[in-house]
Amino acid sequence: MAIDEAAQALARFVQHQTGAESVDVVDFRRLAGGAIQDNYALAVDCRGGTHPGRLDVVVRSDAPSQIDASLTREQEFHVLSVAVSVGVKAPQPFWHCADPAVIGHPFCIMARLPGSASGRDLVRGGLSPDQAERLTHDLGVQMARLHQVRPPHEQLPFLGAPPASAALERVRQYREALDGIAEPHPVLEWSLNWLSDHAAPVSDVVLCHGDFRTGNYLVDDGRLTGILDWEFCAWSDPYEDLGWLCAKSWRFGGGKPVGGIGDKAVLFDAYARESGRPVDEQRVLYWEAMAMTRWATIALKQAQRHLSGRESSLELALTGRLVPQMEIDLLTHIQELLA
Repeated sequence: MAIDEAAQALARFVQHQTGAESVDVVDFRRLAGGAIQDNYALAVDCRGGTHPGRLDVVVRSDAPSQIDASLTREQEFHVLSVAVSVGVKAPQPFWHCADPAVIGHPFCIMARLPGSASGRDLVRGGLSPDQAERLTHDLGVQMARLHQVRPPHEQLPFLGAPPASAALERVRQYREALDGIAEPHPVLEWSLNWLSDHAAPVSDVVLCHGDFRTGNYLVDDGRLTGILDWEFCAWSDPYEDLGWLCAKSWRFGGGKPVGGIGDKAVLFDAYARESGRPVDEQRVLYWEAMAMTRWATIALKQAQRHLSGRESSLELALTGRLVPQMEIDLLTHIQELLA
């Protein structure tokens, strides 16, 4: 569908949802990023209805090819609703549409928040030391608030039953993903064996974001304005989110262990104060190894999306080229853990 046609189709959808007399498109453009989903900025002027005046939203739709673990747009909509209800800074979800006839793919519409999610800009001079410390603290608070949500939850039946062991379930999933790639990756196979042999004991089971990292949250003038990209949410060990945020893969060249911007002591203290549970740093280190294994596996799958011909993308192709460095980082990390 042409972009002008999509804009008008979305305007009609918003008019129907709001009961407005008319809805005029002010702006509609694709947003940068979004390797898994397509994101568009939409601004409309509503005459009457439930949202009169200018309404700035993000339209999030399915990309041409998908990652198996990704939630649907309707499921992501419900996860966002739950997150916002427990005080997490996230885009307010407005509507979802499962009918592909509207713009060619299912989509959901959420409030557009101010700020930038560029990890490189944040890490490379985008924050003062005081701003970086405050942001690290706020990330710990937001993560702890999300982890208040526990199974079962009436709005999240699609997440299924929680695994008996989150660590062993992740090892099984990543091994299955590697088995689907017709080339050997001995470092990742070895890391999966190590992660299985040293599986972290079963902890609390909570709602995990699944991709809580620098690059997936918005910062405006040094302040956290929202957590983005909720398509990998699942019932899991809370240390999975902590390890993912602290993994070397998401530091964007920065020297700080928390997403390239902050210190673990600040993150862990904020998380512990908000959640009432102290953080075991050794368990975070284990889940950092899991995070690097997972990201390397995802990178290989992303490259396969390009190589298969389903989605020609230089970004996806280059992501696959990052795997050797990820493997070196993973081996170094586990060696340091053993020492």
